[in-house]
Amino acid sequence: MKFGVSTLSRGLFTSRAAYMAVAQAAERAGFDFLSVNDHIVVPAKLGSAYPYTATGSWSAAEHGHCFDQLATLAFLAGCTSRLRLLTSVMVVPHRPVLATAKTLATIDVLSNGRLIVGVGAGWMEEEFRLLGAPFRERGALTDEYLAAFRELWTADKPRFHGKHVAFEDVIFAPKPIQKPGPPIWVGGESPAALRRVVRHGDGWYPGNNNQAMPLDTPERLADGIGRVHALAREAGRDPASVHLGLIVQGAFAWTAGRTRDGSARAFFTGNRDELSADRDALAGLGIGSVALRPGGESISEIVEAIERFGHDVIRDGG
Repeated sequence: MKFGVSTLSRGLFTSRAAYMAVAQAAERAGFDFLSVNDHIVVPAKLGSAYPYTATGSWSAAEHGHCFDQLATLAFLAGCTSRLRLLTSVMVVPHRPVLATAKTLATIDVLSNGRLIVGVGAGWMEEEFRLLGAPFRERGALTDEYLAAFRELWTADKPRFHGKHVAFEDVIFAPKPIQKPGPPIWVGGESPAALRRVVRHGDGWYPGNNNQAMPLDTPERLADGIGRVHALAREAGRDPASVHLGLIVQGAFAWTAGRTRDGSARAFFTGNRDELSADRDALAGLGIGSVALRPGGESISEIVEAIERFGHDVIRDGG
């Protein structure tokens, strides 16, 4: 099982030096990937409920700081040599389809094939409105964009005619280094998201703390995996072809935390043996990639936590 460092481009992650320090520490510590979240603009008045907190509140609502995700990953491509780079997740309908496909292909080429495209349909209606994107049709747009990305990344003479996306007579070069393109990990836990995984995804990359479908214990996660596998079989797809990932949305720590309902210890909190037990339990479920958020009051504390996790859990697990 591979581990990644999940970053939010706010708080301590607001400078070149901070991102460089954390990315390079993750690479040294044996992490496999680093992810960056995606918001372009933050509305001054937010009424949409965030799906991953009990109150629906979102931590960036007041200060609104956010780097552009794709520019940040392009920067990180030049700061690292091995670490894979994950959009976690890219809100697909926020950007024009051709421009997005081009930026993603460029990052893949400049990183020498290290890009993973985590995708979602989005949740914040006010941000869609500010960007001029249709919120009510975000699911259909996301599906068409993903199909269009595949066409642009693979076809010698790309052409696509859908309800929302249409193009032909276009030369799209360079193609991504990875063939048939960067892997697409579909985020989300809703029935629509699970169907999208099977139709368009190379992997499923849910959060563990969705209030409507928590995946915060091995048993709940196994149930979610079972749903994805059942949909794959119904669609005639081998369930084993779906890579399984997970983003753990609380900070990993060497003191035990609890799940939101208090019924179990939170993933990757506790002593060294408990952290290793979580690693082994998720690997036993078939989880191939886990993104973890480091905690700390300074970048130096975050770097220290990354290095300690690499020593205690990643290297200890071979």
